[in-house]
This record gives sequence, structure tokens and C-alpha cells, in this order.
Amino acid sequence: MIRAEFFKSEGNFTGFQISGHSGYADSGSDIVCASVSSAVQLSANLITDGFSMDADVSAENNVFELRVKNPDENSEAILNMLRLHLKSILEEFPKTIKITIRRCNL
Repeated sequence: MIRAEFFKSEGNFTGFQISGHSGYADSGSDIVCASVSSAVQLSANLITDGFSMDADVSAENNVFELRVKNPDENSEAILNMLRLHLKSILEEFPKTIKITIRRCNL
């Protein structure tokens, strides 16, 4: 199962951590994992390159994490759209993604 944890501070999304494998198909043939990977990469690129926001990004040991240092309405919109996109994938492919929201301080 893919674990998608979104971080929220003061009511706004500030980042996310994605890990795991959906288990829908073998690695390399899994359309759920491919869809999630593509959406995560697009979101990270929009935040860091498209809007040039300051963010900590890491990708190690099958874990991708992004935390926006100074969240604003653009980062909020991108992160919320990623969450909604993953939710729509989950609706089509049940039991492949677990989405959680963790409240935290910046």
C-alpha cells in the first residue's frame, strides 16, 4: 500500500511524504504507482521550479518528502490538488493508497 501523509500547519498544507508500493501489479507494471509517482513529481516541480518556492525535498529509500518552508496560497493549492488527485486514484483503485493528514508546526 502507498502511504501518503500530508502535513498541515495552522490550517494550511505545508508538505507531504509518500512511501510504499500499491500492490496493484508487479513493480514496473503498476499503473497506480506510476500515476502517484507522476503526480508527486509534477507537484514537486511546480513548487520548486514553477513557483520557485523554498522547499526541502528528499527522495531516499522509496520515500519522497517535500516540505514548503514558507507556505502560501499557491503551495496550498498545489498540495491540496495532489491530495485530491490521490483520493481520486484511491476511489478507482481501492486499498492501494492510505491518505492521512498530520497536524504539525512549521
